[in-house]
Amino acid sequence: MSQTPQQEEKGGAGPFRSGYVAIAGQPNVGKSTLINRLMQFKLSITTPKPQTTRHRIMGILTAEAYQIVFLDTPGLITPSYRLQEVMMETTHRAAADADLVLFMVTAAGKPEPRDLEILADLAALGKSLLLGINKIDLVEKTTLLPFLDAWNGHHRFAAIIPFSARSGENCEVLLETLVGLLPAGAPFYDRETLTEHPERFFVSEIIREKIFAHYGEEIPYSTAVIIDEFKEGRPGRKDVIKARIVVERQTQKGIIIGKGGAMLRKLGEESRLEIEAFLERPVFLELWVTVRDKWRTKDTFLREFGYQG
Repeated sequence: MSQTPQQEEKGGAGPFRSGYVAIAGQPNVGKSTLINRLMQFKLSITTPKPQTTRHRIMGILTAEAYQIVFLDTPGLITPSYRLQEVMMETTHRAAADADLVLFMVTAAGKPEPRDLEILADLAALGKSLLLGINKIDLVEKTTLLPFLDAWNGHHRFAAIIPFSARSGENCEVLLETLVGLLPAGAPFYDRETLTEHPERFFVSEIIREKIFAHYGEEIPYSTAVIIDEFKEGRPGRKDVIKARIVVERQTQKGIIIGKGGAMLRKLGEESRLEIEAFLERPVFLELWVTVRDKWRTKDTFLREFGYQG
């Protein structure tokens, strides 16, 4: 058997393992928090509101003996409009293409009916399926064993791992288990590569995260962020970023802007600071707001805004 360069460095201690791991589950089970924890890098935006993740977010974790390509996916829901349908299609494609699916639930008294529906859909793909039970820091440990037993009765999982993405408890065990389930093979990406997404994608996600943080009701869900210009500055000059915030109604535009533009200025300032920290260089950020009636229901806008290929 031929060895990869990584195997030769280890003296043939074992096969190098690589593969794609899709992380799937209901909204707010902690998928994005987990991928950020495992990557030790803020790759996915996180908010207390459900359905924050809209895209498939790729994170590439490379070590001496393995490379895991994580696919963070939108939370699985019953869609009520076209954007949500596209999000669900994204999640199902990621799970179908992966070598291993990490199905995440939260620690509770018993499996929820919706989780069992999701399990049936994922099991039908015929993939190796690992159950991750998150948020164990929020429950009494004595309740975990019966919960694990209940899940064991519903499917023969490759493994069941309880953990806390927030505190990090048992995340190393989860990672070791994932690595052990991956197939032997050469890495797909260079060691230095963390993701396939360009910087402008993460800039738009940072702005969207701030919108989720500062606006309630339907505003965050009715909003898309489009980067119209991303121009890197020469040495000693700031990057110039122009971003368009798209909403569905004129009243929403007024709420985003706020009285005298106060809310939009606050949104821009907080976004700029985090973007500068992410890019590690100074930025001039310009935000403006436009209305596209019912954009979430129209394929034309979904393609234009990057939600469909």
